[in-house]
Amino acid sequence: MTDTSLSNGLHIEARPFASLGKRDHVWLKPNFHFSFSDYYDPARMSWGAIRVWNDDEIAAQSGFAPHAHDNMEIITYVREGAITHKDSMGNVGRTEAGDVQVMSAGTGVTHSEYNLEDGLCRLFQIWVLPRNRNVPPAWDQRQFPKADRSGAFNVLASGYGEDGALAINADARVLGATISAGATAEYALAEGNHAYLVPATGRVRIAGVEYGARDGIAIKGAGVLRIEAIEDAELVMVDSA
Repeated sequence: MTDTSLSNGLHIEARPFASLGKRDHVWLKPNFHFSFSDYYDPARMSWGAIRVWNDDEIAAQSGFAPHAHDNMEIITYVREGAITHKDSMGNVGRTEAGDVQVMSAGTGVTHSEYNLEDGLCRLFQIWVLPRNRNVPPAWDQRQFPKADRSGAFNVLASGYGEDGALAINADARVLGATISAGATAEYALAEGNHAYLVPATGRVRIAGVEYGARDGIAIKGAGVLRIEAIEDAELVMVDSA
């Protein structure tokens, strides 16, 4: 694990993919950026309002049977394949690679998530602590063409009512960017916020340090984060209070 303090006021902690918590349930191969289920690391409990970041591989024709949640904002970013959601509110939806679904669990909801495809589904599932507890539950999904995020971060989900973004009940934004090899993208992090960045694909360099696909990059402080793509890269980031 590498800690880097930048001259512009940012502090970065590297969490290499190899260091993540790992399990193998045959149909499900999860990798845990934070403590989850029977994986516990007291140094990785949360980051700002971010409580969970699971990197899941779900086998074809399998998935999560109906189960309940409450008082959590759950964001699913599909990296490969598709996931089919069904919940106790009557929502049914299929979310494909590159697209996003959000669920405000609020007072309580039961849902299932299945990979009904013939190939693997790979996704990030991110849990963020809610701004307000015990709100009515909600679910939504949206397509986000990768061309729209070329070279810059695009807001995919937000608790701040931003146009074009899925709504969540949290002091947080979920962002995505695609960067071509040799290009850079920048993001200004506000004082007091915590960001967590994961390259879904590709390799990037930040302040001279290289990070690979599925590595975790925990960032805090106030300043401009400058990311250089070593290879074509697809990035997902959460910026939370």
